Amino acid sequence: MENITLLLGIVIVTALVFDFTNGFHDTANAMATTISTGALKPKTAVAMSAVLNLVGAFLSVEVAKTISGGIINEGGLKTEVIFAALVGAILWNLLTWLLGLPSSSSHALFGGLIGAAVMSMGWSSVNGGTVVTKVLLPAIAAPLVAGIAASLATRLTYRISSKTDEKATSKGYRAGQIASAGLVSLAHGTNDAQKTMGIITLALITGGVLNPGANPPMWVIVSAGVAIALGTYLGGWRIIRTMGKGLTELAPPQGFAAQSSAATAILASSHIGFSLSTTQVCSGAVMGAGLGRKGGVVRWSTATRMFVAWGLTLPAAGLVGAGAELLTKQGDWGVAATAALLIGGSAVIWSLSRREPVDHTNVTADEIGGSARDTEPAGVVTTAIAAVTPPPAGHLAAASVTAEPSEHTAPVADPARPATV
Repeated sequence: MENITLLLGIVIVTALVFDFTNGFHDTANAMATTISTGALKPKTAVAMSAVLNLVGAFLSVEVAKTISGGIINEGGLKTEVIFAALVGAILWNLLTWLLGLPSSSSHALFGGLIGAAVMSMGWSSVNGGTVVTKVLLPAIAAPLVAGIAASLATRLTYRISSKTDEKATSKGYRAGQIASAGLVSLAHGTNDAQKTMGIITLALITGGVLNPGANPPMWVIVSAGVAIALGTYLGGWRIIRTMGKGLTELAPPQGFAAQSSAATAILASSHIGFSLSTTQVCSGAVMGAGLGRKGGVVRWSTATRMFVAWGLTLPAAGLVGAGAELLTKQGDWGVAATAALLIGGSAVIWSLSRREPVDHTNVTADEIGGSARDTEPAGVVTTAIAAVTPPPAGHLAAASVTAEPSEHTAPVADPARPATV
């Protein structure tokens, strides 16, 4: 490490800051449904997720190699470009966190990297084939696959448990949720922590510390794992609220189905080196599980805002990264100005978030800052899917098929009145 210059050191620290924001931005991926269903207390959930994120960082380096030697041509790449890319990614992460939108930290990093590289060296610096096959296609396919799998798993789960006691199965599903949430956290560490490993490795290659194609050194793996674990423990409560309460209401069986489906998709992608967005996978699984239950409602207004954020992430982070690279090209004063803009922008976003704080004490509340959660009637898609979905449980089946299901929860039978069909 004796060859690390001041600028390279700044880039490494900035990369770890991004990793930290990735941790609290994506905590919701693993723990939102577990917290919203009451399977774990909020602080216990994020602590468990932090430990397993750290463990997961040591399980694979395939995704790190995709970033350090796949997306951007290393020849002629300067350290300043990586710094500019990280500025774009961090600012987009913080902005979407402020808005409570579960956007992709991974795509923010890719967008910033592509935008900065194009500004520095032109479009030839980007490996378009790798971007399409290992970034864009998984971004489209993964949430669809996870959503369909979660929907089918939810239907199967309720069908299997239809003749069993609801209270007994609820306890079992809560235990299953804890186990599957742990698996998602482990999978998140194997995928997202590696992205920071890859970006630091890329910086070390451009700085001449490592040879092209080198694997991440052990100190890079450890530091990236610790940074994402610390960020996870901080808890991205705003996004946890959106994932756990804003998209749909989940019962323990649905939470178990969603998390199991998401973990399977993430681990499979990490194994083959796809730099997957865990946010998109988990969001797709949550919506799939919501639609898999009779009477389940997905809040499409929230989902639409989330889809828009997904679509904007790559270009928006790319534009900020390109602007930051334009500034850093001016020399040392440009690098200093870019760092000042990053710090100032982060401080402004943080101060805005304090106006209506969300933390572990109110993350599952129906109201924050005096404003109730948005409500909306069941849409055409939700109504159509709910009409052909099997009932959730045997003795509740007849009572749960009502003409107008509740917005927030699946209808529950009142033993004092007859079921309505």
